[in-house]
Amino acid sequence: MVKRPTGERQSAKGPLLTAWAVLLTGMAGVAAWLLLDEPGSNTPAVEVTIAAVEQPLPPSPAPPSPAAAQPAPVPAAPVPAAPVPAAPASATPPPRGQAADAVATPVPAATHFDPSLVERGSEGMLPVVSIDGRQAWQVYARPFDAAKASPRVAVVINRLGPSHAATLAAIQQLPAEVTLSFEPYGDNLDYWIRLARAGGHEVMIDLPMEPVNFPAVDPGPQTLLTTLTARQNRDRMEWVLSRTQGYVGVVNHLGSRFTLSDEHLKPVLTSLRDRGLLYLDSRAASRSRAPRMAREIGLPRASNDRFLDVEASRDAIDLRLKEIERIARDAGVAVTIGQPYPVTIERITLWAKTLEGRGLVLAPISAVVDRQPER
Repeated sequence: MVKRPTGERQSAKGPLLTAWAVLLTGMAGVAAWLLLDEPGSNTPAVEVTIAAVEQPLPPSPAPPSPAAAQPAPVPAAPVPAAPVPAAPASATPPPRGQAADAVATPVPAATHFDPSLVERGSEGMLPVVSIDGRQAWQVYARPFDAAKASPRVAVVINRLGPSHAATLAAIQQLPAEVTLSFEPYGDNLDYWIRLARAGGHEVMIDLPMEPVNFPAVDPGPQTLLTTLTARQNRDRMEWVLSRTQGYVGVVNHLGSRFTLSDEHLKPVLTSLRDRGLLYLDSRAASRSRAPRMAREIGLPRASNDRFLDVEASRDAIDLRLKEIERIARDAGVAVTIGQPYPVTIERITLWAKTLEGRGLVLAPISAVVDRQPER
């Protein structure tokens, strides 16, 4: 504690103490002098003045005016902005988990869906025949010169969508005349459908049906089953159909049991007809009832003649393509279904370049509808 001097001693040493404080503290000397002159201070002058130098006290604020003393008004809650509309499907990003530069092809506006060909269902938009009688299988068909007399070969690649790389390869590498069919469970179906159509491809949707070894082999949660009622199967089919738009019809995925049941098959095929779609029977069962029943009810139809890549090798696929050529020459038309294996895409691409020279023409599935012999 600093002992305060009195009398003449105080007057003699006061200036000396002040000078000493100024010397030690520089700009804080005035604060030290005031502290030394404050009675009862227990704080050592050196410590206080060092603190004052390191963290100077702000000047005392002026007394607030009456107006400033009033509490500031609480700002009103901001008015929410109008919702930003979702980006158009042409701007849809690549599927989740894929690199941002994996899909770089823009989708032109010409591939937009026709609003007159859909109606709202419980699961989304469903295809419907327009008021003026137009049907999706014709409106979304790839243009084809019907005057061509050459035997027609339709190639369909199905099970597209789940594999990003395989789907992109099929769209970009296969000839535009090859029809592409997409699984209903994949993400970004609208994007893939638009991208495929922008590349000139005709598109379809895979319709899962019960196989003979179900449930050991399960096509998915929306599979049409012989254990369900007609209404339940139609509900499942409508879920599949509502997943996207722009397709010409469906091709059954599996279905070796379901396509043998007239009772279960007829309501499904009738609904497809009433919605303006075509049906491609994959011939999962060699005795499938679908082709005959489709003909009887007036449903536009086609049937698979050969699975292209049961054995996914160059030699096996080339052999199947020769069989397809033979069928096309004998019947005037042939259909084959393959999957998006790299070897399948490679063999089809090379084979298609040779067709014209051998008197055949590659055609979309809509160009072979109702042209095959009865089975």
